[in-house]
Amino acid sequence: LLSKDLELGFCLGLPGSCSSSSNKKSEEGLKGGGSKRDLGGFVVEREKSDFESLELSIGGSSSRPLPSLNDSAPSLQVDVTDCGGVSFTLPRKADIYTELQYKRAKLESYLLETSCSRDAPSCTDNNFVDAIRSYQASSNSSVYAMTLNKIRDLMPSMDEYVNIVSYNKDGDIIEGTIDTSDMDGMGIPLDLSDDLLHMVFSFLGHAHLCIAAMVCKQWRAASAHEDFWRSLDFENRNISVAQLEDICHRYPRATEVNLCGNPDMHTLVMRAVSLLRNLEALTLGKGQLGESFFHALSDCPLLKKLIVCDAALGNGVQEISINHDRLQHLQVTKCRVLRVSVRCPQLSTLSLKRSNMAHVVLNCPLLNNLDIGSCHKLPDAAIRSAVTSCPLLETLDMKCCSCVSDESLREIAQACANLRELNASYCPNISLEAVKMPLLTVLKLESCEGITSASMTAIAFSNMLEVLGLDFCHLLTSVSLELPHLSNLSLVHCRKFVDLNLRCLMLSSLNLSNCPALHRISITSTALKKLALHKQESLNSLSLHCQYLEEVDLSDCEALTNSVCDVFSDGGGCPMLKSLVLDNCEDSIVCCFVAYPMVDAACCLSEVSLTAVGLRSKSLVSLSLAGCRAITALNLECPCLEQVRLDGCDHLEIASFVPVGMQSLNLGICPKLSALHIEAPQMVGLELKGCGVLSEASINCPLLTSLDASFCSQLKDDCLSATTASCPLIEKLILMSCPSIGSDGLSSLSWLKNLTYLDLSYTFLMDLQPVFSSCSWLTVLKLQACKYLDDSSLEALYKEGTLPALRELDLSYGTLCQSAIEELLAHCTHLTHVSLNGCKNMHDLDWGFTKLSIYQAAALPSDRHTNMPVELPHRSLENLNCVGCPNIKRVHIPSIAQCIHLSSLNLSLSLNLKEVDVACSNLCFLNLSNCCSLEILKLDCPKLTSLFLQSCNIDEDTVESAISGCSILETLDVRFCPKFSSAAANKFRAVYPSLKRVFFGSR
Repeated sequence: LLSKDLELGFCLGLPGSCSSSSNKKSEEGLKGGGSKRDLGGFVVEREKSDFESLELSIGGSSSRPLPSLNDSAPSLQVDVTDCGGVSFTLPRKADIYTELQYKRAKLESYLLETSCSRDAPSCTDNNFVDAIRSYQASSNSSVYAMTLNKIRDLMPSMDEYVNIVSYNKDGDIIEGTIDTSDMDGMGIPLDLSDDLLHMVFSFLGHAHLCIAAMVCKQWRAASAHEDFWRSLDFENRNISVAQLEDICHRYPRATEVNLCGNPDMHTLVMRAVSLLRNLEALTLGKGQLGESFFHALSDCPLLKKLIVCDAALGNGVQEISINHDRLQHLQVTKCRVLRVSVRCPQLSTLSLKRSNMAHVVLNCPLLNNLDIGSCHKLPDAAIRSAVTSCPLLETLDMKCCSCVSDESLREIAQACANLRELNASYCPNISLEAVKMPLLTVLKLESCEGITSASMTAIAFSNMLEVLGLDFCHLLTSVSLELPHLSNLSLVHCRKFVDLNLRCLMLSSLNLSNCPALHRISITSTALKKLALHKQESLNSLSLHCQYLEEVDLSDCEALTNSVCDVFSDGGGCPMLKSLVLDNCEDSIVCCFVAYPMVDAACCLSEVSLTAVGLRSKSLVSLSLAGCRAITALNLECPCLEQVRLDGCDHLEIASFVPVGMQSLNLGICPKLSALHIEAPQMVGLELKGCGVLSEASINCPLLTSLDASFCSQLKDDCLSATTASCPLIEKLILMSCPSIGSDGLSSLSWLKNLTYLDLSYTFLMDLQPVFSSCSWLTVLKLQACKYLDDSSLEALYKEGTLPALRELDLSYGTLCQSAIEELLAHCTHLTHVSLNGCKNMHDLDWGFTKLSIYQAAALPSDRHTNMPVELPHRSLENLNCVGCPNIKRVHIPSIAQCIHLSSLNLSLSLNLKEVDVACSNLCFLNLSNCCSLEILKLDCPKLTSLFLQSCNIDEDTVESAISGCSILETLDVRFCPKFSSAAANKFRAVYPSLKRVFFGSR
């Protein structure tokens, strides 16, 4: 437990105390096992019961503990208290010689405290020793780092145990002594020179310097160097006068002291002022400061900076006088005082912010920065008198001084000719009438109710103005300024603001928002690069002459007229524009539509129609029209345009992109698009999915590789023919649900020499011969729901060998008969993916020896027909889908079928399927879910990993028999299977250890 009579506490606020008793008593305490200990210039007091051992070992990264000393050779023990009372147990000199090969001293503290204070950290003997041993057991750097972190976690915080010691002028210990002669005389070489050690310690704070002082005499001397104790920070520290005197005697050259938050602040600062003759900076606050302190400032001839915050000043009458010949920086903020008089001839910065004085007198001829913000009790006359007495003033902050008048500003402008910055925000009585400040560069007038449009005359006289703030000036209706140096203007929440006219060539930042009445903006600037005018609901006239403007955001501006796009087109005043955002301007896109031959004259817009956008720009790169539902016509002639957002433009009817630099475009979100013209030399992907009324399309994209025209029901053969001729590099073409496409359009596919993917699903095709003759290198052909194809439509595939590169064929929901499907599967062995979902004419999937041999034999010459079975070729089939085939009853795929590559088989939703007999060596996935009639299941699939039997009436024994040969099965789904019990699921888990997921029951 910590001693209750601690007298000296560490100067940084750590627990401790200092005794002013005789040195003899302290020295006897050390020699007799007392509680005071020297720690490199700091005394640490602890009860003797708190002390534990501290080992000093010498070693590098693989340091080893020193050999223990037996009773016959007693060790030299020196008590050095820093961590709750610890001691160095040092061996004899003879025992240390074996460690000389290691140069760096390591301190391994066990700190085995068995009784600590309630707030002090603790550690046990076992876990700390284990941490030390884990370090000794490995020299690996990562292990060492982990172990070191563990040790640090177990060690109590050093800050809880460090106190102060006193030295005399010769550097000897006044309170407490310590004999380290044996330690320093052992001849242990350290590889840190004094200069290097000094440099390392310069990065440490006071608390860590105290910890470093416990290592050795060299470190103790280095940590106590006066260079590290120039600044004494006692903020919010409960330090006594005796402690402060001790520190000041030890470090008389200290230049900075902070006593803020000390209850005995006045007494402490008086002692500090009298003892520290080199004091340059003093910080005080949160207490009482008597008048005697301000008189004592003359005892600090070098004082340059004085900060007093949140304090009561003076004695009763609350009147103070601050006189100092060298003071340069003075802060008296949030202080309670009646009158303040400042006479400092060298003072350059003065802050009286938020103080409640009623009168202030300044005699500071060199003052250039004055802050009297929020001094509510200062009358207008006092402010005028104080400010005009500072002729060299450059910066003045009188924010929230509600008494300031125009008369005071006029006199200040005359007396302070060099005034550069003025903050008069929240001063309701000023209007700047007849105020002239020609050198002003920064002017802030936020929430000044007297500022109106007439005030702009006075502001315009400030020809050097760079920053102007007019936020919350509710009576301001218009701003018209021509200031050559203005770079920053802020107009926020000006409710009655209507018109903005700026001719400011250096304007680079404009903060304009929440001005609901604003309807006209005119800006001329050569420095403005980004302009954001969010949610200006009334803005309908915009004129910009900004030759370097690159980004414009007009989101939610609902009243723009049709001339806005002229501003952003070539010749409109923004030649470098790269990004334009017009999101959610539902009624605001009123633009001069650039005439194009394909646009009907009825589409020409009046000034109030708000339905078209037309841009002609050589620099525009990005355009966003998201949420603009009123747009019906779009014409873009922007050769550098790379990105267009049209989300929500669901009324767009006519679109022209001639030319543009985009690489991809999605117009599928424009369901009413009827006419399209695209000329994009760099475009590779075009999506027209869902443009159901698109009947006129001219697409000239020589690098186009992917075209999705799904559900373009009005797209005809002539459009397709023109597109294939102008886009010869198309590789993927999707014409799903394009019923108007016929044989002529398909014949034009011969232009596409690279076409590999063709989707003709949900069309009315009756003849595939144009596809077979034009697309010889197809790898994917989708013919879903092509119900007008007869049974002979695919004979060319398996009889004539057309489309030899075909790998994926989708015939789902078709009308092909059973025999046609069987012949296709038997002869087209190069197919890898086949989909037969929903084929009603498919009854069985039997690849047994008899049927397959018949189809193979039919392909041979008649003279080769024998009674011998035909050897079947290997199949490339990998994925077979027969989902929802209502008439299929039996699936038989034996090993003789040579489906050695089949890995996925999906037969789900086949309600009449009764028997499945599959022998595929590489099958991994089998789905039989919702096959309600399934009774027989035979599997010879050693690599099967997933089996889905959801909602099947199959019993447990059949399933167990079927999966007996599936040694690596991981997933089994038997949910909603009425013949399965939870016991069966548990049984499967026990019998088949490879099962990781078994789903059963109704979940």
